[in-house]
Order: sequence, then structure tokens, then C-alpha cells
Amino acid sequence: MGPHPVLRHAPMSSPAPLFTSVPAELDFPADERRVLAFWKERRIFERTLQGRDDAPGFVFYEGPPTANGLPHNGHVLTRVIKDLFPRYKSLRGYRVPRKAGWDTHGLPVEVEVEKELRIHGKAEIERYGVEPFTERCIESVFRYTSEWERLTERIGFWVDLQDAYVTYHRGYVESVWWALAELYRKGLLYRGHKIVWWWPQGGTALSSGEVGMGYRTVDDPSAYVALPLRDTPDTALLIWTTTPWTLPSNMYAAVNPTVDYVTVDAGERKLILAAALREELAKKLKKDLPVLATHKGAELVGRRYLPPYDVYVQRVGDTQLPLAQGGTEAPAWRVIGADFVTLSSGTGIVHIAPAFGEDDYEAFRRERARFADPSALEMFCAIRPDGTFGEDFPSLTGRFVKDADKDIQRELKERGRMLLIEQYRHEYPFCWRADDDPLIQFARPAWYIRTTSVKDKAIENNRQVNWVPEHIKEGRFGDFLANNVDWALSRERYWGTALPLWVNTETGEVEAHASLESLRAQPGSTLAAVEAELKAFLAKKPDSAGAEHLIVHKPWIDKVTYEKPGTPGRFVRVPEVVDVWFDSGCMPFAQWGYPHAPGSHEKFTRAFPADFISEAIDQTRGWFYSLLMISTLVFDEETQRRQGITPPRDFPLPYKNCIVLGHVSDKEGKKESKSKGNYTPPEIILDEVRMDFAVLDDARAGVPGVPGEALIAREDLEGLDLQEGARLQVFRQDAPERALTLTVKVHKKLKRRVVLLAAKDLEALGVKPSARGADVMPVEVPRLPPTERVVLKDPASKAPGADAFRWFFFAASPTWSNTRHSLSNVRLLQKDFQVKLRNVYSFFTIYANIDGFSPALGNPDATEAPWRAIQKSTGWRPPAERPVLDRWILSEVQLALRDVTRALDAYQVYEAAQRMVALVDALSNWYLRRSRERFWAPGLEADKRDAYFTLYEVLTTLTSLSAPFTPFFAEEMWGNLVRQPWPQSQPESVHLGRFPEPDTSLIDEALSTEMGAVRELVSLGLKVRTDNRLKVRQPLSRVDVVLARRELQERVAVYEHLLSDELNVHAVRFLEAGQEADVVRYKVRPNLRAMGSRLGPKLAPVRKAFDAADSRLLQGELAREGKVALTVGGEAMVFPAEELEVLVEANAGYAAAGSGVGVVVLHTELTEALVDEGLVRELLARVQAARKDLALGYTDRIRLWVDGDARVRKVTQEARELISRETLTTELHVGPEGFTSEEEVNLNGLPARVRVERA
Repeated sequence: MGPHPVLRHAPMSSPAPLFTSVPAELDFPADERRVLAFWKERRIFERTLQGRDDAPGFVFYEGPPTANGLPHNGHVLTRVIKDLFPRYKSLRGYRVPRKAGWDTHGLPVEVEVEKELRIHGKAEIERYGVEPFTERCIESVFRYTSEWERLTERIGFWVDLQDAYVTYHRGYVESVWWALAELYRKGLLYRGHKIVWWWPQGGTALSSGEVGMGYRTVDDPSAYVALPLRDTPDTALLIWTTTPWTLPSNMYAAVNPTVDYVTVDAGERKLILAAALREELAKKLKKDLPVLATHKGAELVGRRYLPPYDVYVQRVGDTQLPLAQGGTEAPAWRVIGADFVTLSSGTGIVHIAPAFGEDDYEAFRRERARFADPSALEMFCAIRPDGTFGEDFPSLTGRFVKDADKDIQRELKERGRMLLIEQYRHEYPFCWRADDDPLIQFARPAWYIRTTSVKDKAIENNRQVNWVPEHIKEGRFGDFLANNVDWALSRERYWGTALPLWVNTETGEVEAHASLESLRAQPGSTLAAVEAELKAFLAKKPDSAGAEHLIVHKPWIDKVTYEKPGTPGRFVRVPEVVDVWFDSGCMPFAQWGYPHAPGSHEKFTRAFPADFISEAIDQTRGWFYSLLMISTLVFDEETQRRQGITPPRDFPLPYKNCIVLGHVSDKEGKKESKSKGNYTPPEIILDEVRMDFAVLDDARAGVPGVPGEALIAREDLEGLDLQEGARLQVFRQDAPERALTLTVKVHKKLKRRVVLLAAKDLEALGVKPSARGADVMPVEVPRLPPTERVVLKDPASKAPGADAFRWFFFAASPTWSNTRHSLSNVRLLQKDFQVKLRNVYSFFTIYANIDGFSPALGNPDATEAPWRAIQKSTGWRPPAERPVLDRWILSEVQLALRDVTRALDAYQVYEAAQRMVALVDALSNWYLRRSRERFWAPGLEADKRDAYFTLYEVLTTLTSLSAPFTPFFAEEMWGNLVRQPWPQSQPESVHLGRFPEPDTSLIDEALSTEMGAVRELVSLGLKVRTDNRLKVRQPLSRVDVVLARRELQERVAVYEHLLSDELNVHAVRFLEAGQEADVVRYKVRPNLRAMGSRLGPKLAPVRKAFDAADSRLLQGELAREGKVALTVGGEAMVFPAEELEVLVEANAGYAAAGSGVGVVVLHTELTEALVDEGLVRELLARVQAARKDLALGYTDRIRLWVDGDARVRKVTQEARELISRETLTTELHVGPEGFTSEEEVNLNGLPARVRVERA
């Protein structure tokens, strides 16, 4: 809805305009930068907390990001959702402190530093030096802080960055130590030897949560291997494995004792496998496998076989070891029974390598326990901790496990052991930070947290959390808790929170310490000496970042030892550091330095638990889990009592509401990737529509360049939201003064993020082709030298801005769905809400200024919310005394306000946004369009004042309603609509005001239903016009309306004039069901998709029955009963309305369409008089367009010339008065004089000429 281009009356004499005019050009980024400056200068964010010490609190936890990488669109999504609810709650009167945080430890940091240093793995780190490595880690963690802070500010995420918590700071680390000491005191922290998921290249175990974040689909070998029996070598056990590299470490073959197994004839040998899997194997081997014998698995237990490799046989020999219950048995290479053996795949006989699988390891432990001396049973492991084969297998020594698979397969095949090799597609975990590194299961000692001991409490805790979406509670997160395993806490790495456990070198006694002061108090403590050493070291490095926090990190903390009187040896720290997810999970208390820092107890207890947190779905196994599990473990009733936490916190801990977010994809639904180039940088949305491209010439592109053209890939054209042929500015980043304006074209042979330029243009720009040529990767383009890349910028359009970016994530899809992101998609949603609202806002300011309307007249010092303050202003009338359209839109605002408030209180963002879109659409496309005549009327009489007050009330309510969603635009509207009339008494910022409360006295549900029906009927009528190519400007004689709900007819008939105006018809006729046979007929048919699952094979006869039935009778029955009964093949069947479709077929001379509200039928016959009316309407539209092209003001008058055939002249003369009034024409000339060829137009197929000039 754009503002009407003319005002049909002379403006009233008035003082200077009250409201600042809204610029015609859309430049939201420029507006937002002004708002940012205002917020900063006036300290608006800080002031939202002032004076609210006694207000109810709303606690928000910021999940700490790692700032050693640039922020991306996924971070924008999380940050705008995190900002929405604190803003909303602040406007509702809550005190909402928002403390930022930085995650600074762990693998994310170490891996990036390794990349910078061009090293990989623990051995190379230790050669480089642990101390300089940790220093590099500290330098790395804040490398991109300025970019993070800029993005945070730019998108309007209000969070306290000046007092952010930092996980490597000493106070934070000591809080983590306290939590670990509590767990050790409770017996929940222990050292164990288990199978862990191991990152070989990094040399450390990962937790189950970390493992869960790194799965991806891979193809692994699926190998069928024969293990000949020792006593009958012509018969072999057939095992199956997807990890051939584990075969050299084989110790057992496991069968299920209760399962049937068969011995089959495979030709050159006999094979033993599960009976149920014989046929499947026969198909794969393409041979018959006749059964020779059948046995239970229990009969096979104890049989001995020849292992795939005999290296360990040669080492230990054919030994027998004493059993605890008497007798002897071979320690390895025999069949064992195991109930974990299933028949879902493979052969039913499982290869057991205890060093590389949980089931395998547990089987080994059970076997070892059977022997008199369990320690005599060696666990064979051919693999070193770095994932390579050791010296036991010379042919494989130094080979990485995955790289050795093919060699093992080949060797076993040559020896006749490998019967079959296939490819097996499955999900396999990789390191979540070094995503090219596969993990392996590996037997390793580590420190564990006994999370399984509190599993039930954690599950109960989880049940109290409001998860959005709800299914996360019992689904993804609930499943993870239900299948909980003890947390593998320790990491054999360097940059992280040091595990605060000191072990006695002689006795093995372990002590946990909660702080440096605890260590300082120990007898013989070396802490003071280490601090002195560190101080001397740092004196040589005055610029070292974060140096004062090094004392709690490796290698310095490792130097701290102490003794215990009467005990031999000294206490030294265990070498491990802590899982980084334990760090971030401690943030509810560690952000305050609890319990050590002065005042931390009060700060923590006031801010625990959180009312709201939000992150992406992968955090169900990361931060969401660590938060909940640590709080469940640490803050049990006993700890709360000891720590003086009163009243005790009950579930849920540590968060009450959690929004789980989906991921951000490209417009095709594929994961955004910088390396692939299908990534829209945030800057394109926020600041300027521009993109960096690597430069190619003819030789490197393999296609000719064209002078004056920039050739790019179609995907990049779409990424910039351009049409082929657009004119772009092309320039070097460091030489914008040499910019060229070129025409952009698509070339299908070009890859993303490269541009082909002609030699002449290359020279003019001062650039040369990229040395990487056409092979340059999109991710490499920003790092190319300035002489090898150019910027392509769209000068014709502005970036959507931060509000549009925010709104896109709120309104595009439910928050838990993946969001298809692109510049064009952001713009599309911006038009539906922000641009449409801005047009209404602009309309109001224009006409309010023309008429001198002031909402503050007679009420200059109002302090109430503006929508209430106007009730004391001169000229305001109660809504009950205003026209029905005013009452309707005020009711719609209150209904929307009620629904949005309910949605936000339930953390349903998408529902709230969609309700606001519907409200703005109703305001723009119905209320304002139907009310324009009132604003154009002369004077400022009561009806016009009603329209102004109504629109002002709606706009100011919408301003505050939208403030949490689009805070920049809301601020601009507030400053203009509210602060201009009341510069002293109203809050300086919309964000210092209050969220509007629904006024139920203004809600009229009946009126909403009536007007909703009218609007739907109008939409149907306009659809009929569109489908039948009937211009809306062409009047028609009549519309017939058949309402689905008979009781609505009398109520809707009151709005006959609205239907007539909107559909441009002369008459409206309401028909009751059954009276419409002369204009329309119905076809009732089954919705096969809806009823398919219920009817199955009966679909065909049901369709025939409907085809044979009388649709008119079916339609009547459906209208009366809401269902249809039919006899199908002798069977009486009933079909509810949701399983049926009703097609509307118009009779000759009519056009029709139907929906839930009813049927609309247009009479399409055009009389000569109707055609003439249509010509006049078309002429008016042409004149108004010409006024716009001349940039005329709303009150500017014109001279008008019109010419055409006899019919055009005739209708122009007859409508002279109407045309002059509608277009502010002072002189209207009809005839051939005063034209050039440039004024030629087409009026509904008739040639004409129209000329307009300012009077």
C-alpha cells in the first residue's frame, strides 16, 4: 500500500510539520547506524537496568562463543533469538542483566593454533614447546573479538561485553576447580580404564557429547574373514567386520549361545555361520551353501581357531592358564558366548578385538576374571595412541589405521582368508573440531565423572524444562540422557582447565583442590616459587596477553607440588586437562567466580537458574547437556545446604526454558559452506550488497571476456539478488576511485566467486588475473592480493539491514527448523512486514503534517503510553463513537497483541511473527486502503480526526509491540511519532518504555469474524479476476455471494458497499445455498491423498461412486451435515469434510471460486457503459503514474492533455469533472494539440496519448 499521490483539498494553515517526513528511498542500514549512535550516546541499554533493583528478575545465560573464528549466519540466528526475549521481558518491567561470555579453552582453540603453526599432533606441539603453545592459544582466542563485537552491536544484540566472563581467566578456572573438587569429594570423579572414542591425531579421548557432534556418512569396507578351526582346519568360522585394521589385534570370536548356527559346504572349505544369515551370504557369494550340520551357539563355545595373524601367537605360544574355578584354558583365539551378538547383519559371529570396542572390552574383562591370575591375560593391541601400527607388524608400522585397511584386505585375500569385501555406508564419528580426522574406539585410562549415578535425577530435571520444540525433551535430549554413559572428562592435551587433582608419587593417594589458596596452604607447597618464576618470565614479555592467568594453566600449574607430613613422596598434578564442555557448563556459577570471589554468592544465587537459554540443536549433546548434568551433579541438596543456598533450588536446574534452533542453509536447503561458495556473508544483508571475486582473463577462464561486461556464475548472480543485465560497480578494494560500471552477465562455465573481465577492463581497474586461475576456491578469495580480486557492488539497491535480518529468522520458519537463507529471501520477508509498515507510517506522517494533526493537542505533558495518553488530547473520541472500520482495526490490534503476548510467553517466536505479519497486512491492505478517502477529505472534522487518532493509536502500539523484534525501526518510529509530540514527558527510547497490555474492552470478536469473512470474500473475488484476466480497474455489473455459514449472511450483508468497492462491481447479491444453480455448479470429489491411508484398495471404487453421484445433492448434504454418506460396492460409507474437495464450476457468462467462507461468482458480461468506465479508470491510473514520474508533491496541481480515438475522447469529456478532481488538474485539454510521440499509451487496447505537466 503506497501513499496516494495527490491531496484533493488545499492544506490547512498549520505550524511547522510536527513529524519528520519519512524519506522515499529505503536505506535501512543508514537509519540503523543513526539509531546505534543514539543508543551508544544516550546509554540506552545501560539505562534499561537503572532503577530496577527491586523489579522481578529475568535470568538469561549467554552460551559462550569462541572468538578465534569469524562469526557467520548461524551466529546471527542464535544472537537475535537470544536478544528477542530479554528485550521483551525488559519491556514487561523485568530486570534483565545480560552478561556476555567467551569460550577460550579446548580443542577449538588448539586446532586453530596448530593450523597457524602448520603442525599437527601432540608430538609436534611438544617439539614446539607447551609454554609458547599456550601463549599462542591465549593470543588466538580473541583474534576476532572486534568482528564479533561489531556483529553483536550491528544486529542489535544487547549484551554486556565490557564485563564478559572468560573461561581461561583465573577466577573462572578456580570456580571450575571447586566444582570438580566437589565431585571428587562425593566420589563422583574417578580414574578408569575403558574404551573411549579417541582422537588419534590429537592424542586425547572425547566425551560422548563431543562424539555426537562429529558424525557423518562414510563408506567403509565390509569384510568377511575365515578363521580356520585348530582341530579341523578345513572348517572355518566366518566373521564379519567393518574395521579390517582391528583384525591383527583379534583375540576371540563371539557367538550367541541361544542362536542356531550351521556348517555349510562352501566348496574349497566348510564355513560356520548363523543359520538365519545363510541365504543372504549365498546371494553375496553367488553360490549354494548346502547345510552339513546345525548346532546351537553354546556348542561352539570353547572351540579354538587360527587368528588372522599369528604375530601374538608367536609371542605367547600355545599356552594354557589356570582358571579360578580349577582347570586350564587358552587365554585367546577361541569362541566365547556373548548375548550382544545379533542377527541384524554380518554372519552371527563377531570378531573381538578388546582394545577397540566397548562390547569387546567387556567380553575381555569377563574372560580375564575367569582366570586365577587375571593380570596374566594380556590384551593385544597392535595400534599406538597416534593411530598408527606399532613395531609388532613391520609391514604396517607407521601406517594410520584407516590407511592400512586395503593392505590388510589384500594380504588376507592372498592367504585365502578374505572371502568377500563390500562397501558399507554408515554414520561414523570424526573429530568435531578437526573434521578430517576420524575417531577410533580405543582402550585408554582416563578420568570419568560418574554421571550414570545421577541419571534418574537428570531425567527428572529434564522433564521440568520447557523445551521448544517440545519433542526435544523426550526425543533427542531425553534419549541422550536415557542412554547416558559416564563422562570421559580428561583430555591428554595442553590448553584447558587443569584437572585439579594431585597424586602422591609414592602412595598413589589423590587429593582435589578447589583453588590456588588451597594449594598455597599445603606443607612444602611450591606455588610461591612458581609464581615468582612466572613473574620473572613475564617481566621479559610485557605485552603478553592474559599473562596473569597463566598460573592456573600448563605448564606452570604442573610445577606446583607439595608434601604431606608423615607420608612419603610428593603430591604432583595429574597431567590431564578438562573437557572444554565442562568449562562452559560451569558458567552459571563460574561467571561470578563462585564460591571464591567476594560477593559471588549473592550474584550467583540471584541469577540461578536461568529463565531462558537458546542455542543450535547440536548443543543438545554439548552445552545444554553440560549445563544440566553439572548442576544436577554439583547442586544436590547436600551441597546447597553446605553452601547456604536458600531457599534450595528445585528442578529445573539450571534452566527453565530452552529454545533449540535449527541450522542455516542456503536457498536450496544445502548447508552453507564458505569453501563451496554457497554462503551469503552477513555483511551483504547488514551493510552493502557487494561481494569479492577473484579475477580471471580469457586464458585462465577458457572463454572470451567482453569489454564492458562482468561474467560470473549464475549462483553468484542469484546470491546478489540481481537480474542478468544489471549494472554493477566494479573496483579494487584499495582503489575504489578506479571503479568501472559494467553489465553483469552469466556464463555457465564459470565457478563461484570468480569474475571474467576483458583485458581492457582489467587494465583500467589495475588488476591482473588470479595466480590460482579458475581453480581458486571461494573461501580463498578474500585472502587474495588486492591486485587479483575485485568488488562487485550493486549501486541500485540498499542492503536490507539488521532489522530485516532479525525478522527473517523470526518469520521464515519455526525456530527449530532449518532456515533457507539468501538475500532475496530476506528481502521478501522484509517487504511483508517492515516495508509495508513503513509505508503506513510514511502515509501517516505525510497527511498528519499536511493537516497539522497533533496527538498531543491540549495534552502536552502526557506520561502514559501514547496509545493511552491520546485519550486526554483534544479531539479524541472513544472508539465506540467511531466508524466501524476504526473499531475493527483497534479490535484487531488488541487481538494480535493478546496472541503475540501469549506466543512470546510460550517462547513461540514464529507464531508471534506470523500474527504480526497478519496484523500489518490488515492495517495496510484493508484499513488504510478503505480509509484513504477520509484522510483526503477537506478540513479536520470529527471523522477525519477519528481516522488520525485511530491510525496513531495503531502505529504507536505496533511500535512498542515490534520493539523486541525490529528494535532499530521501532526506535525510529518512537522518536518521530512519540518523542516529537511529547519531547519531555515520554521515555527517550521505545526500549525504556513498556510493552503494551491487551485492552479487552476494545476486542470485538463478532466484528472480527464479520470483517474476516468480508476480506476473504474479497480475496476470492480478486482471485477470480486474476484467474480470468479481468482487470480490477474494469467495473463489472454484479457479484453473487454464497456464504458457507448461513448465519453470517445478515451480518456480512451490512458490508455490501465494501464488497462492491473492492471488487469494482455495481451490485452485490447474496444467495442462499440451493439458489445458485443458475450461476454455478459444484463437483464434490474425494481427496485421495487425505483418505488414501484409510481406504487403501477401496480408493478406485470410491472415486467411481463419487463420479456417478449427483454433486448438487452431495454439496447440499456436505453443507448441512459436514459429511457425505455414499454406498460403495454395497457398503455404506461416510466421508468427513476433511476428506473431500469441492470444485466450483461457473456457468457460461460467469467466473467463480470457492473457499471455506463460501463462493464468489462474478458476472463477466461487459456492456458498453462498463467498458467506458474501465477506460476512465485506466486513464486515471496513467495520469497518477505520470505524476509520480514527475516527482510531484501531494498538493501539486497539473495541466493535462488527453487524445485518442473517438471513444477515448468521448469518455474523457464525459468524465472531465471526475478526472480533474481525482488528479488535481487545473486545465484539461482533449484533442490532438500539444503532444509529441513520447506520450503514446495503451488504454485497454485503444491507442491514446497522455501528457502531464506541473501547473
